[in-house]
Amino acid sequence: MTGWYTIQRSALPMTAPCPAPSPGHAAPVAAPLPPPVAIPPVVPVAVPEAAAVRDGQRAGVLMICAASLIFAVQDAVSRHLGAIYPPVYVTMLRYWFFAVFAVVLVARSPGGVRAALRSPHPVAQTLRGLILVAEVVLMLTAFVKLGIVETHAVFTVAPLMVVALSGPILGEKIGWRRWLAVGVGFAGILIILQPGLRVFSPWAALPLISALMFAVYALLTRKVSADDSAMVSFFWTGVAGAVGITLAGIWFAVPIARADWPWMAALCLTGAAGHYLLIRAYALAEASSLQPFAYTQLVWVSLIGVFWLGETLRLNVLIGMVIIVGAGLFTWWRTLRRARTG
Repeated sequence: MTGWYTIQRSALPMTAPCPAPSPGHAAPVAAPLPPPVAIPPVVPVAVPEAAAVRDGQRAGVLMICAASLIFAVQDAVSRHLGAIYPPVYVTMLRYWFFAVFAVVLVARSPGGVRAALRSPHPVAQTLRGLILVAEVVLMLTAFVKLGIVETHAVFTVAPLMVVALSGPILGEKIGWRRWLAVGVGFAGILIILQPGLRVFSPWAALPLISALMFAVYALLTRKVSADDSAMVSFFWTGVAGAVGITLAGIWFAVPIARADWPWMAALCLTGAAGHYLLIRAYALAEASSLQPFAYTQLVWVSLIGVFWLGETLRLNVLIGMVIIVGAGLFTWWRTLRRARTG
């Protein structure tokens, strides 16, 4: 089938059958039939909007995977610098650049900085920024003490904590299946930490606390998103975080060696590049379609941790990581299905 077709009346009898002429009567003359009628071909027409959506989804997936890789590199650089300088000081320098980047980006958006400052939720937005920057300091400390592989393996439980806290904080109804997935995810944490089987390090609590803080940050973000755009929240995250970390980090300031300035520049640039790709990804594609691909950061972190930083990916960490990711993907799927079915 080519899509081109024509129905020809010539395929039908051109004259109607008639009885033989009676004696003395002239034979009836068949009326001429109209010429063949050609029906215009039906050509499938591509819908530009649908093609644009598909291209946007594809580009969004590629961007979030690239952002995950960049953030994994940033974590490795953070671990290197955090082993030399106080983590709170490294975070302060990183946030100074982040705040400038956020202000410049928001200034170019509709409404600019003035519109961002007029947020109806200044307290919640400030709290978001302070919680996130404190979480970054704890994660950086955990990178140094535990390594980026094990830290991220435990931190992966953060989406499950969001599910667990969305009930009491946002009043959302959580079904038994998602509660079961949360329980399975925490079982994965026990497999990673192995309490009772080896000496439990108190540093192992850091990624758990970080995951809890990130979950609260995510819920606050969801709460303010009803009135504030993503760019407004991005502005408050950078500025409030920079102010808060400066008040603490300035007391830990030490001279930075000349050889470490390229590392510091890499830390700042990877952060800006990763956040820019995230913003672009969520602008091009639906958040629900991108969420599973955020887990690719675990793959990048594991590869970088093992082959660049010389860390060890223990079997129990790998098993626990797979369990937590599986539970997280299941809760994502249940949430998406519930939203579609109403």
